[in-house]
Amino acid sequence: MTRAPTTARIVSSVGALVGHLVVNGPAHAADPHVFSGKTLSIATHTAPGGGYDLLARLTAQTIGRFLPGEPRVIVVNLPGAGGLRVFNHAARLAPRDGTYLIVVPQGLTVHEPTVGTGMQASLREMSWIGNFSKAANVLVVWHTSSISTIEQAKQYEVTVGSTGPASIDSALPLIVNSLMGTKFKVVYGYEGGSRINVAMERGELHGRGSNTWSSYSATFADAVRGNKLVPLVQVGLAKDDALPNTPLLTDLVRGDSAKEQVAEFISLAAALSRPVAGPPDVPLDRLALLRDAFSKTMTDSVFRSAATKSGLEIDPMSGEETEAAVKKMLSTPKEVLATVKAAIELAK
Repeated sequence: MTRAPTTARIVSSVGALVGHLVVNGPAHAADPHVFSGKTLSIATHTAPGGGYDLLARLTAQTIGRFLPGEPRVIVVNLPGAGGLRVFNHAARLAPRDGTYLIVVPQGLTVHEPTVGTGMQASLREMSWIGNFSKAANVLVVWHTSSISTIEQAKQYEVTVGSTGPASIDSALPLIVNSLMGTKFKVVYGYEGGSRINVAMERGELHGRGSNTWSSYSATFADAVRGNKLVPLVQVGLAKDDALPNTPLLTDLVRGDSAKEQVAEFISLAAALSRPVAGPPDVPLDRLALLRDAFSKTMTDSVFRSAATKSGLEIDPMSGEETEAAVKKMLSTPKEVLATVKAAIELAK
C-alpha cells in the first residue's frame, strides 16, 4: 500500500528510534523457570464484549504456551475513567515481576502529552510488550442519522459516545473538529465500546468517536453486515482495506503544514491501536521473554485463525517498535501539542 509523504515521515522516524533501542538495549539471560506456577493477568479498561476484551481473551488462550513454565493466564476487566483506572493500577499497584500486563487504553498516548492529569506514571516508564494492530481508527455514525459525509458533519451537531476525557474516542472527534470545522459533540460516561454501540442503536447517540473497523466486524457484526454503520473519516497511517472510499484525515488536510502536523500526531496515536505493556521496572530478562511470547502469539496459527474468525485484524508491532512510537508521541513539538490541547479543552 502506497503511503503519503507525511506517513512516510512517521514510519521512518519511528524506525530510527527502534534501531537505537535494539542496538543499545542490554542483553540478559532469562531464568527458564521464571513463570512456573505463576498466573499471568492481562487487564483491559473495557467491560466484557468489546474489542480490547476479545483481543485480551484470545491472547490469554495462547501466550502462556510461549512462556517458560507455561503460566496460567487470566483476563481482568477494570473499566472506568476512560482507561485511567486500569493504567494507574498497573503503574502503581500491580506486581512488577512480569505477571501483569494491560492492553493500554489508546487515548492515553494523546492524554499524557496534552493534558496529563490523572496519570500516576508516564507512558515512558511502562514496559512495552507490543501492539496488536496498526489499523486506522474510524469515526462512524448510525445509519438513521441525517449525516452521511464528513462535510455534512460541518453543518449539524453530531453526538458521539466516549468512555471518558482520556480516551481516544474523545480526543479523535475533538481534533477532527479543530482541523475540519466539524461539529462533533462528545458525550461521556459510557462504560465501554459495547455500551456506546447500544446507545447508537437506541438513538441516544448519532455515532461513536473512534474504533477500528475490524473491531466493529468482530463485536458489532450485524451492524456491519447490515450497513448500519456509516464511516465518515479514517485516522491512521493508511486506509483500512475494507474502506477504500472513506477519506483519511491526513489526506483531507494535505497542503496545510500546521494541520498536517496535528493530523500526523493523532494518526500515530491511532496506529498504536491496541498496545500492550507491563508496569514500570519489569526485569529486562522477563521483558524479553514477554516480548518474544507476544511476537510468537501474533504469528501462531491457532491465534490467527481465531482472530480471523472473530473479524479482528492483526497487524502487529514489536515491543521495540511500540516503545519507539510511544516515545515519538511524547516528543511531539510543543506548538503541535498546543493545538491539540486547545482542541480538547474547547469542548469543556
